[in-house]
Amino acid sequence: MKRIILIGCSILALTSCKNDKKESQEVEVAKTEKMEAKTNENKEWKVLFSGEDLEGWQTYNRDSISSQWKVEDGAISFAPAKGDKRIKEYLMTKDKYENFELQIEWKISEGGNSGILYGVQEMDKYDEPYYTGPEIQILDNQKHPDAKNGLNRTAGALYDMVPPNKDVTKSAGEWNKEVIHIDHKENIGWVKLNGVKVTEFPVNGEKWKNMVQDSKFSQWEDFGTSSKGYIALQDHDDKVWFRNIKIKEL
Repeated sequence: MKRIILIGCSILALTSCKNDKKESQEVEVAKTEKMEAKTNENKEWKVLFSGEDLEGWQTYNRDSISSQWKVEDGAISFAPAKGDKRIKEYLMTKDKYENFELQIEWKISEGGNSGILYGVQEMDKYDEPYYTGPEIQILDNQKHPDAKNGLNRTAGALYDMVPPNKDVTKSAGEWNKEVIHIDHKENIGWVKLNGVKVTEFPVNGEKWKNMVQDSKFSQWEDFGTSSKGYIALQDHDDKVWFRNIKIKEL
């Protein structure tokens, strides 16, 4: 009887060891798969701002970047110069993008106004990129007067065309997390602000044309006509900051 018990215990111990080994292997496999998935995800994303310099950026229709745009505390900051040093200056990517998802953080000064433009075309006849590129609005909704001109001019809006469905912005001086999704193949664009999808819109076709026709851009012949273009950060005479900028092409 004692021998049978010992044999039974040995079998149970062996089975337990095998189960423990199997569970350990499964844990290691899960860890490896998770690491591989994270690595593949990181490979899809291109960092547009290192946090240290403005490598990969340029200014619209200008040969150099002035001191109005700086890197401070790991963020791109814009502060308009005074007097004769003041020039209108949009910061712009050196590469063009068509179908993409952009992740970015921004904060606006009190009473400030700015924006993120996509599909921008550099043309000698224009001194600013908003003649060609649609804009996702950045605004202090509480204190900038443009907020009183309609919800389609508040933060997260496709400027003057599609309003956000709610205001989820942080107060002026606080960081907002934004995702801008533009896909011409699927004909969809959307904006997620602080984790909430606030805006959705077509990006081409008849619906797009009708939206433009009903906006202030109806007579602008080059506005929103190109699917592939630069991404630009707006100079709207107010202080604004950007950080953690990366893009994934779809």
